[in-house]
Amino acid sequence: MTIAPDSARQGSPDYRAMSDAVDHLRDRLPGKFEITKEGIVHDMMTPGRPHEYTAGLVSRRLEKTMADGIWAFTGTPDVEDEPEGIKRHPDVMVIPEEDMEGEGAFDPRTLLAAIEIVSRSNPDNDWVSKMRDYPLLGIPVYAIFDPRTGSGAVLSEIHSTPDGPRYATRKDFVYGEDVTIADWTISTEGLPRYAE
Repeated sequence: MTIAPDSARQGSPDYRAMSDAVDHLRDRLPGKFEITKEGIVHDMMTPGRPHEYTAGLVSRRLEKTMADGIWAFTGTPDVEDEPEGIKRHPDVMVIPEEDMEGEGAFDPRTLLAAIEIVSRSNPDNDWVSKMRDYPLLGIPVYAIFDPRTGSGAVLSEIHSTPDGPRYATRKDFVYGEDVTIADWTISTEGLPRYAE
């Protein structure tokens, strides 16, 4: 659900105010807050066990295939591009360890991949707006796991379009298959699904 109109562009004072509001609200209200081109998005449902369990399984499976010094990170902080007016929080961020050092939000261009577990209450945030925002932020690979359907997609190869940068390649998968995210292949066997 978008709770603020698109008035925060290109590092404006409106964006900084929205970013401060998001940081303030996170400690006081349940759910997940992010800033997109449309404004502040609030996924009102706190992620449940199937969502968090999927993020943990994907993270651990990826890290077993990765060289030392690369993390499949599930914690905070956000990724932020203030000039674009976007602050996002991927469920799993694949990032070199040296790029995790320092303070504040991660530079999205240091991510090797962003992984989202689709929210039961706001699936368009993952399937529509993040599919638009992540190539704009320069994140080279975006993987989506959807516990509603037991399927997902991996998007890659950013290219220019009249509507801005977009992913050129999409590879769909169903749970039970192996999936390749950037340079790493993991099993999707046994990933949890949302109850009907």
